[in-house]
Amino acid sequence: MKLSELITTELVEVPLLADDKWQALATIARVPVRAGRYSESFAATVEQALVVRERSMTTGMENGIAIPHAAIDGIDDLIAVLGLNPVGIPFETLDGAPARILIGLIIPRSKKLAHIKTLAEIAKLLSRAEVRDRLLRCTDAASAVRALQEMQATVR
Repeated sequence: MKLSELITTELVEVPLLADDKWQALATIARVPVRAGRYSESFAATVEQALVVRERSMTTGMENGIAIPHAAIDGIDDLIAVLGLNPVGIPFETLDGAPARILIGLIIPRSKKLAHIKTLAEIAKLLSRAEVRDRLLRCTDAASAVRALQEMQATVR
């Protein structure tokens, strides 16, 4: 599944303000609440799953990208959250750079294996400098969604 098919304006946080990766994970867990994807009480379950996954191994990649993700019970469909912070958030990335583009994936445990391809698609898209640069120029959710749709259309 393509990122541009998963992200709606309600699932974008621009800017994603956090002092560290743990605050970023808390924000990622709560964004779907405002989008009506699950209840406020369920957000704590999602946050805890993201934290447990992050403690096992960082999801901070290279080039200012982090893809925190967790498989959980209680949801039927994959939920993706896009967070942008041009300054960056300390995230223990592989290259030591702060994370400026965060893609949070909340994956139904029953469909975990089916979404490995989604992770690969996201990594491929964000490996392109022009995609990262364009996303980081977005100042609101609508422009971020539009940029994703347009940039994803050029990826083969």
